[in-house]
Amino acid sequence: MTATDLALDISVRRVAQSRLPEIDFNHLPFGRIMTDHIFVADYNGKEWTDLRIEPFAKMSISPANLTLHYGQTIFEGLKAYKTGNHEILVFRPDQNAKRMNKSAVRMYMPEIPEEIFLAGLKELLEIDRNWIPTTQGSSLYIRPLMFATDEYVGLQPSQTYRFIIMCSPVGAYYNKPVKVKVETHFTRAVEGGIGYAKTAGNYAASMLPTQLAIEEGYDQLIWTDGKEHKYVEEAGSMNLMFVINGKLITASTGDSILDGITRKSVIQVAKDMGIEVEERKLAISELIEAIQKGTLQEAFGAGTAATIAQIIQIGYEGIRYELPPVETRKISNAIYKELEDLKYGRIPDQRGWMMKI
Repeated sequence: MTATDLALDISVRRVAQSRLPEIDFNHLPFGRIMTDHIFVADYNGKEWTDLRIEPFAKMSISPANLTLHYGQTIFEGLKAYKTGNHEILVFRPDQNAKRMNKSAVRMYMPEIPEEIFLAGLKELLEIDRNWIPTTQGSSLYIRPLMFATDEYVGLQPSQTYRFIIMCSPVGAYYNKPVKVKVETHFTRAVEGGIGYAKTAGNYAASMLPTQLAIEEGYDQLIWTDGKEHKYVEEAGSMNLMFVINGKLITASTGDSILDGITRKSVIQVAKDMGIEVEERKLAISELIEAIQKGTLQEAFGAGTAATIAQIIQIGYEGIRYELPPVETRKISNAIYKELEDLKYGRIPDQRGWMMKI
């Protein structure tokens, strides 16, 4: 994939002075440092207009803004990488554009044309290319966001919207293996709901139960189905995957599970390696039994922010189950290496996943 043939009329207003000299690229907190510029487009009720790059700054918003009251907002997350030859590569941005539009349809918001999504991203990365870090494990996190801009208090869809793309240089999201707790009381999503959409409410609803788990010494939750709390769904920021008896097992996507781009990439790489993959319901009882029998060989999360996060402990009904050492995990370590080598341009892009800027 290339970023050519994406030319649109995008106006550009650059910062008078870059903040780059202020940044310590050896110590990058996740998502707290923003690049100099931002891409913006506005929807006037009929079409997307006024495509522009402008300095990153605070935006004025009315207290009556519909997003503040009714949560009509969606977002995405993807990353750009700088290779050893200083080329810029973006991992599967077309998939993010498609998923964002899937979220838009569910939240009754206008779809953003893929050519605007990709052209805006390309222009922004070309302007802020020096913000992409080069240290091992670092990248430029990219956050596309759409939100309602009508100004009245009334429960109905907005007619106007704003789409933005902002970027943040980041280090590793999880810099160590994680401990997770099986959640059997709170519910993240249900069938017929909005669990598959990347919308703010899904994440706000997870904050209390996640914080309670953190207070118990865990890093994340294993969310279970909202009906019976018997089946594995996903974690708060990543899809979940398990290797049992040499098979890679993950929950099927649906109304309550996000269709993760890293998830589908891991599945494809695993299949290409000859690893058997099962997308199906995985009962918590089956998972615990596999731990007890020693047939659970690997457990990890897959997501854009975390890439692959190894799970070393699972808590369930007051018992903490220790999992096999990370260094023994041949499948996830091999998949992680291939994905990282691909993202940093160390191996050929045989699947056409990387967009070159």
